[in-house]
Amino acid sequence: MVNFIIKFKGDIHGQFNDLLRLFESCGYPPKFNYLFLGDYVDRGKQSIETISMLFAFKIKYKDNIFLLRGNHESEIINKSYGFLDECKRRFSQKLFKSFNDSFNFLPIAAVVNNKILCMHGGLSPELHSLNQINEIRRPTEIPEKGIIRNKILIN
Repeated sequence: MVNFIIKFKGDIHGQFNDLLRLFESCGYPPKFNYLFLGDYVDRGKQSIETISMLFAFKIKYKDNIFLLRGNHESEIINKSYGFLDECKRRFSQKLFKSFNDSFNFLPIAAVVNNKILCMHGGLSPELHSLNQINEIRRPTEIPEKGIIRNKILIN
């Protein structure tokens, strides 16, 4: 049996220097494995660098880094909390749209070792079975109601 140690991290919120410090102190992939629980953008001044680095690591080390969707990986939320303004100020609104299109592909939950259910915002009262999560078709935007809306926006 192979030991697969994974480090859980959440809520980076565009704090790129904090992300770099995290990797410097805890180790970089692929030597170490990570499950990020969402909220990569907004609030901090370097959301673009933060999400770009995480996406690059996901592409390069697909079996060592896992990214879940948080409530800030939603166009409705990140229009209000700074990501749209950062994208427009530094690049374009098209970049903002491209990132949000990619967020729609992120999974909302992960199960570790068939024992630990991980997600950003907690359990929806409408969630009765893990099969409901498996049935979510991606890409998906945050719907008006249902397990994704309740899970992501109740924080």
